[in-house]
Amino acid sequence: MFTGIVQTQAVVVDATNQGGVLRLALQVEQQYAENLNIGASIAINGCCLTVVKFASDTQGCCVINFDVIDETLKLTNLGKLAVNDTVNFERSVTFGTELGGHIVSGHIHCMAEILSIKNHQDNCKMQLALAKEWQKYVLYKGFVSVNGASLTVGEVDEQGFWLHLIPETLSITNLDNYREGDKLNIEVDQQTYTIINTVENYLSQEGHIKRAN
Repeated sequence: MFTGIVQTQAVVVDATNQGGVLRLALQVEQQYAENLNIGASIAINGCCLTVVKFASDTQGCCVINFDVIDETLKLTNLGKLAVNDTVNFERSVTFGTELGGHIVSGHIHCMAEILSIKNHQDNCKMQLALAKEWQKYVLYKGFVSVNGASLTVGEVDEQGFWLHLIPETLSITNLDNYREGDKLNIEVDQQTYTIINTVENYLSQEGHIKRAN
């Protein structure tokens, strides 16, 4: 479980595809690897990955290794990573962790395409397009995890939804590295997802539809 508060950006030092599995190695400052263990969960661009190996390097940093399977590569943008790219990095929640964002599972639902980026003096507006079946879970002023960052939906329109990004968000996360046409990992808010699906299932039961009509 995660909070959607990105802690730092990790640098890709290796991304090799071997038999449908991406061998991914990321470099982070040592402070973000304190008390790390094999098998630990870390959100990388919002996707929960399992640590398979880690070691300190000659630069005083830590290199953490992950194996990313084909199913994950299909659902996320991790398969597009190359050496020297940066990714959003968040360690899993522990007792006493401040829940500054919203509860995030690290299970990516889909990707969203960037339709428009409008930069202003004190903020950036980014328009994202989702597949139709996921759009209903994105509500005005609701939560959404975008590349692992817990964000509030600023606007919703027929094409998708807008994010209003402040300079602090752009400096901490890797969202400023993306351009129109690029795709970002999306995890919709689990509470919203559950409520909408529960209501839809209830209304679709035989008899309830007749009474509604």
